[in-house]
Amino acid sequence: MLENTVNNFKKKSPKQRFLLIIGILFFLGYLVLGTIIIFWKNFPIVMPTNYRVALGVVLIVYSFFRFTRFFNANND
Repeated sequence: MLENTVNNFKKKSPKQRFLLIIGILFFLGYLVLGTIIIFWKNFPIVMPTNYRVALGVVLIVYSFFRFTRFFNANND
């Protein structure tokens, strides 16, 4: 399976490879940002804990939404 994925990656044009890596980086960025907002105790922006956790969860859900849309668009 990994070999098949590597072969598919090599078959893509440089533009498609670049966009794939950018999509993965944005997914990871939103995911990390959401977890940082949830678990950072001394968050620099003053907001109640409930709102901070809600914002973190929204960012994590948004990252998975972007991830699924990105790969569904790439499969077409």
